[in-house]
Amino acid sequence: MTPPIPKAKAKKGKQSRPAKSPKGQEQEQASTLPRELQQLLLDIFKNSFAEILESDIQPLLQEVKGHLYNRDFSAAFGRNDYLTAYSARWSPSRALGYLQVLEDLKDHLLPLLQSTDEKNGTVCLGGGAGAEPVAFAGFLSLLKAAKTSEQEEKRLDLAVIDIADWSEVLQKLLHSITTAPPLSKYASAAVKAAAVPLVPVETLGLEFHQHDILNTEFALLRPLLEEAKLITILFTLNELYSASLSLTQRFLLNLTACLKEGAMLLVVDSPGSYSTVSLNGAEKKYPMHWLLDHTLLKQGPKGEPAEWSKVVEEESTWFRLREGLRYPIELEHMRFQLHLYRKGESH
Repeated sequence: MTPPIPKAKAKKGKQSRPAKSPKGQEQEQASTLPRELQQLLLDIFKNSFAEILESDIQPLLQEVKGHLYNRDFSAAFGRNDYLTAYSARWSPSRALGYLQVLEDLKDHLLPLLQSTDEKNGTVCLGGGAGAEPVAFAGFLSLLKAAKTSEQEEKRLDLAVIDIADWSEVLQKLLHSITTAPPLSKYASAAVKAAAVPLVPVETLGLEFHQHDILNTEFALLRPLLEEAKLITILFTLNELYSASLSLTQRFLLNLTACLKEGAMLLVVDSPGSYSTVSLNGAEKKYPMHWLLDHTLLKQGPKGEPAEWSKVVEEESTWFRLREGLRYPIELEHMRFQLHLYRKGESH
């Protein structure tokens, strides 16, 4: 997961639907999600981390940011209070942004969920801070609201793989996702009747696995990945490239070899200059998306088709938060690049 990006002050942006943007053109996107659902997602974080949010969280955040600035990730993510503070501060905004991404890509993602398989597996690489599971829970809620009475409610099984031990954070979030929100003892009968979980517990499975994916034998990771229909790498890939270009390329090639035809890979990261990787010291810098395409879309040595096809690409997009959302600390907009790939040739 990438350290916090510079703050963008909240203001309204132009509304647009995602499409492949002209080269170099930045997209502006106001949220099209129901405001009530966005608030529910924020409340999940508020209820999960009420204790730390009701205290003075700023000293902890300053310590975390100091470690991140020094690129001391083992220190930044080595204590439970640091992990909780990080998730409470930066994951809510990203969860809303990720939910908008899922909603905008639903025409591509729904066939994965609507298959006849009993399990609809999604693996979130670097998703320990909780934004991805909360976003997927919101996505299930959207799908439930849109389905007809004849349609069967699908179950989504999420596996989160991260280098730090986010298990306690994720357990708290899963509890808040699958149980009714806490109410005042003075709440009316109508309010109590309307208080339901974001999604039923039987429709969302969540398991956590602590691994350093660049330095773990792939044989140990393969059972977690090979049946997945969707792999997400959200604000994580650039950090992997920065840690080791060769090990990241090796991991992506192993991932390619183990996934089945039709599986999809979703990559979201900071755009432009935020996502460049130095090669041979400071001599050359390559954009993250160029490195990714070079690995995934390269033809075989005898002209064999590439293993992946690119389905959607956005070079730079702003996700704008709706005004009036309530959260104990300030929220931020999200600027990102997006790449969606499908295993196999173009359809």
